[in-house]
Amino acid sequence: MLKQLKVIVKSEQGMSLIEILIALTLLALAGTFVGGRVFENLQEGKVQTAKIQMKSLADRLKEFRRDCNTYPTTDQGFDALIEKPTGGRECKRYAPGGYIEGGKIPLDPWDNEYIYESDGKTFTIISLGADNAEGGEGVDADINSKDL
Repeated sequence: MLKQLKVIVKSEQGMSLIEILIALTLLALAGTFVGGRVFENLQEGKVQTAKIQMKSLADRLKEFRRDCNTYPTTDQGFDALIEKPTGGRECKRYAPGGYIEGGKIPLDPWDNEYIYESDGKTFTIISLGADNAEGGEGVDADINSKDL
């Protein structure tokens, strides 16, 4: 039994410094690949979130139109969904409490305000994307409610 114990102790050796460095390098490479994919998925998720929020805002605007016979103008903006507009055409059937629960217009996933444009008959909601500038490609591309 003592002989077996000596053999076990002699055969156990640690990893060399080079083996440890190689293992760490491989882990770092794998982490970089996985981290890059996670970041891409996060950005794509933000684009999808913006589209969902824009659809929700569009639904609230349609409710406003059913009650008021017109969309809020560009000047009235999204604020018309929170409190009854005082300027422009009067809305006699404005919903008590407004059209947005919580009374706060959501920001886009990049913490910027949505752009709202309307002539009262049609509307457009725009997010400028991750770069918060007009144009762009990929996650920097503008998202327009007319394209949804």
